[in-house]
Amino acid sequence: MNDYIIPLCYVAAGALFIVGLKGITQPKTARRGLRAAEAGMLLAVVGTLLHKEIVDFKWIVLAFVVGSTIGALMAVFVPMTAMPQRIALSHAFGALAAGLVGTAEYYNHQPEIGAFTMTAITLEVLLGFLTFTGSLMAFGKLHEILPGRPQVYRGQNVLNLATLALAAGAGVWLVVDPSRTFLFPVVAVLAAAFGVMLIVPIGGADMPTVISLLNSYAGLSSVAMGFALDNKALIIAGALDGSAGFLLSVIMCRAMNRSFTNVLFGAFGQVDASAASSGVIEERPVRSATTEEAAMLLETARSVIIVPGYGLAVAQAQHRIRELADVLTRNGAEVRFAIHPVAGRMPGHMNVLLAEADVPYDQILDMDEINADFAQTDVALVVGANDVTNPAARTNKDSPIYGMPILDVESARTVMVVKRGMKAGFAGVENELYYQDKTLMIFGDAKKVAEGLVHDLEATARA
Repeated sequence: MNDYIIPLCYVAAGALFIVGLKGITQPKTARRGLRAAEAGMLLAVVGTLLHKEIVDFKWIVLAFVVGSTIGALMAVFVPMTAMPQRIALSHAFGALAAGLVGTAEYYNHQPEIGAFTMTAITLEVLLGFLTFTGSLMAFGKLHEILPGRPQVYRGQNVLNLATLALAAGAGVWLVVDPSRTFLFPVVAVLAAAFGVMLIVPIGGADMPTVISLLNSYAGLSSVAMGFALDNKALIIAGALDGSAGFLLSVIMCRAMNRSFTNVLFGAFGQVDASAASSGVIEERPVRSATTEEAAMLLETARSVIIVPGYGLAVAQAQHRIRELADVLTRNGAEVRFAIHPVAGRMPGHMNVLLAEADVPYDQILDMDEINADFAQTDVALVVGANDVTNPAARTNKDSPIYGMPILDVESARTVMVVKRGMKAGFAGVENELYYQDKTLMIFGDAKKVAEGLVHDLEATARA
């Protein structure tokens, strides 16, 4: 009977995965899509547990309890600001699982392993351990445990590619002769080393793209694991995960006008030593304003576009910004939110934060939808965003972000920037927007500034 039930579970799971992936592409259907994907995963787990090869559930139950406990604690206690780091850890755990399963399959069945299965195991281990260490490095950079700036040295790319080539070569040798057991640890260790070496020269500003790319690698390792175990559900889920991660990486690279090779090998985000040492940019004057002065300008504004960034996430100011938007709307202003594709520390980071604060979906617009409207906007309020609003991306050919599409906030009649200080953004590039005549800098914590603006606007309305 199980021979019929298991394939049905896997087919239904695959269908629900596809429905879920389609659902989460739109905010209004995201919850239903997520539930469909969860139901699909439940069916996939049930189908797997029905396999006759399972003779004892003791270790499975123990792993289920431990894993569920860790997952529940992470879901409850990890704040939204640390969601990129949590996703990086999830990629690391999934990839480690794939690598360990591949290791177990090899040592349990060698040397009687066919060429196809050995190829799948080799790819599974190579991608699994590579993604595991790479995701841990990404976590470290996002959480600022490791330096966010690229760490580069002469001949780095050659060494990195040579390490990958050696790992791949050892893997090919294993496919030809699985009995060469001494080669298996070589593949695993070199793959893990390459994962570290791959992320070290990549700057923190590129971490959103790197996370989606590592997501793709984790999906591909799952596909290889599915072939090694002859598990259809793993093949389907891994293929969806891998292709979605790859396509998202392509979209994000286009959004930054960058190529994969530039992201992976360009050391983007290095500090401009000459600019940093000269101090010329830092010494230029800026126009600053208090919350009272900013509230007076906002009171007369008929159109306001709010541009959220990572600073908003750090300050956990999304609820206060929504309150500010509500006050401005009651005051007769049209309020919308502009989202850059790579704002924050992961794809969709700002969308998730605003959704958590119950900002209406029709007020949240992508860069391409809203960029032309900045020229007819009274106030562009930038809250914690930096690199995605930097005019140097258009005007300074020597800037490392030159050519990256940006939000056209400088076209608004007045630009207000909420920021803690004049520190450069995650890309290590000073923002020319801050020194323009129409820009007002409001220094302080984003949450406190938003609270002050709400208080002053409501006080004016009562008066």
